[in-house]
Amino acid sequence: MLHQKLRSFRYSMRGLAIAWREEFNFRVHAAATALVLFLSWFLGISAIEFLFVLGAVTLVLAAELFNTALEELCDKFGTDPDPHIAKIKDLAAAAVSVAALGAFVIGSIIFIPYVLALL
Repeated sequence: MLHQKLRSFRYSMRGLAIAWREEFNFRVHAAATALVLFLSWFLGISAIEFLFVLGAVTLVLAAELFNTALEELCDKFGTDPDPHIAKIKDLAAAAVSVAALGAFVIGSIIFIPYVLALL
Protein backbone atom coordinates (compact mmCIF):
# COMPACT_ATOMS: atom_id res chain seq x y z
CA MET A 1 0.00 0.00 0.00
CA LEU A 2 2.80 2.42 0.85
CA HIS A 3 4.46 1.44 -2.43
CA GLN A 4 1.31 2.44 -4.33
CA LYS A 5 1.18 5.79 -2.51
CA LEU A 6 4.82 6.48 -3.34
CA ARG A 7 4.25 5.54 -6.97
CA SER A 8 1.25 7.88 -7.16
CA PHE A 9 3.32 10.65 -5.60
CA ARG A 10 6.07 10.09 -8.20
CA TYR A 11 3.50 10.32 -11.00
CA SER A 12 2.21 13.63 -9.66
CA MET A 13 5.75 14.99 -9.31
CA ARG A 14 6.46 13.90 -12.87
CA GLY A 15 3.34 15.77 -14.00
CA LEU A 16 4.49 18.92 -12.21
CA ALA A 17 7.92 18.59 -13.80
CA ILE A 18 6.36 18.23 -17.26
CA ALA A 19 4.17 21.29 -16.68
CA TRP A 20 7.16 23.30 -15.46
CA ARG A 21 9.36 22.23 -18.36
CA GLU A 22 6.84 22.47 -21.20
CA GLU A 23 4.20 25.04 -20.21
CA PHE A 24 5.15 28.72 -20.16
CA ASN A 25 1.82 29.72 -18.61
CA PHE A 26 2.35 27.28 -15.74
CA ARG A 27 5.72 28.88 -15.01
CA VAL A 28 4.11 32.35 -15.11
CA HIS A 29 1.39 31.26 -12.67
CA ALA A 30 3.97 29.55 -10.44
CA ALA A 31 6.08 32.73 -10.35
CA ALA A 32 2.99 34.78 -9.53
CA THR A 33 2.19 32.29 -6.76
CA ALA A 34 5.68 32.66 -5.30
CA LEU A 35 5.33 36.46 -5.37
CA VAL A 36 1.89 36.35 -3.74
CA LEU A 37 3.10 33.98 -1.01
CA PHE A 38 6.08 36.25 -0.33
CA LEU A 39 3.77 39.28 -0.15
CA SER A 40 1.50 37.38 2.22
CA TRP A 41 4.42 36.85 4.57
CA PHE A 42 5.90 40.33 4.09
CA LEU A 43 2.62 42.14 4.69
CA GLY A 44 1.66 39.87 7.59
CA ILE A 45 -1.83 38.99 6.42
CA SER A 46 -4.04 37.06 8.83
CA ALA A 47 -4.34 33.28 8.82
CA ILE A 48 -7.87 33.46 7.39
CA GLU A 49 -6.74 35.83 4.64
CA PHE A 50 -3.82 33.52 3.89
CA LEU A 51 -6.20 30.58 3.51
CA PHE A 52 -8.19 32.53 0.91
CA VAL A 53 -5.00 33.50 -0.94
CA LEU A 54 -3.66 29.95 -0.80
CA GLY A 55 -6.95 28.55 -2.06
CA ALA A 56 -7.04 31.04 -4.92
CA VAL A 57 -3.49 30.40 -6.15
CA THR A 58 -3.93 26.65 -5.76
CA LEU A 59 -7.08 26.80 -7.88
CA VAL A 60 -5.24 28.73 -10.62
CA LEU A 61 -2.37 26.22 -10.72
CA ALA A 62 -4.77 23.27 -10.72
CA ALA A 63 -6.84 24.84 -13.51
CA GLU A 64 -3.68 25.35 -15.55
CA LEU A 65 -2.73 21.69 -15.05
CA PHE A 66 -6.22 20.51 -16.09
CA ASN A 67 -6.09 22.82 -19.12
CA THR A 68 -2.72 21.39 -20.13
CA ALA A 69 -3.95 17.81 -19.68
CA LEU A 70 -7.04 18.48 -21.81
CA GLU A 71 -4.95 20.13 -24.52
CA GLU A 72 -2.63 17.12 -24.59
CA LEU A 73 -5.59 14.76 -24.80
CA CYS A 74 -7.19 16.77 -27.60
CA ASP A 75 -3.92 16.92 -29.53
CA LYS A 76 -3.73 13.11 -29.33
CA PHE A 77 -6.74 12.92 -31.65
CA GLY A 78 -4.94 14.75 -34.43
CA THR A 79 -3.99 18.16 -35.68
CA ASP A 80 -6.81 18.61 -38.20
CA PRO A 81 -9.12 21.51 -37.30
CA ASP A 82 -12.16 20.21 -35.44
CA PRO A 83 -14.78 22.56 -34.00
CA HIS A 84 -15.44 20.23 -31.05
CA ILE A 85 -11.76 20.06 -30.11
CA ALA A 86 -11.48 23.84 -30.46
CA LYS A 87 -14.50 24.27 -28.19
CA ILE A 88 -13.02 21.94 -25.55
CA LYS A 89 -9.71 23.80 -25.61
CA ASP A 90 -11.44 27.19 -25.40
CA LEU A 91 -13.54 26.08 -22.44
CA ALA A 92 -10.49 24.73 -20.61
CA ALA A 93 -8.61 27.98 -21.24
CA ALA A 94 -11.64 29.93 -20.01
CA ALA A 95 -11.55 27.95 -16.77
CA VAL A 96 -7.99 29.13 -16.18
CA SER A 97 -9.00 32.71 -16.93
CA VAL A 98 -11.94 32.55 -14.52
CA ALA A 99 -9.71 31.11 -11.78
CA ALA A 100 -7.03 33.74 -12.42
CA LEU A 101 -9.58 36.57 -12.39
CA GLY A 102 -11.05 35.26 -9.15
CA ALA A 103 -7.56 35.05 -7.62
CA PHE A 104 -6.87 38.61 -8.74
CA VAL A 105 -10.06 39.88 -7.11
CA ILE A 106 -9.37 37.98 -3.88
CA GLY A 107 -5.79 39.22 -3.85
CA SER A 108 -6.88 42.80 -4.47
CA ILE A 109 -9.43 42.73 -1.67
CA ILE A 110 -6.88 41.31 0.75
CA PHE A 111 -3.67 43.10 -0.26
CA ILE A 112 -4.81 46.64 -1.14
CA PRO A 113 -5.56 47.67 2.47
CA TYR A 114 -2.16 46.37 3.60
CA VAL A 115 -0.35 48.19 0.78
CA LEU A 116 -2.26 51.42 1.46
CA ALA A 117 -1.31 51.18 5.13
CA LEU A 118 2.37 51.18 4.10
CA LEU A 119 2.00 54.43 2.15
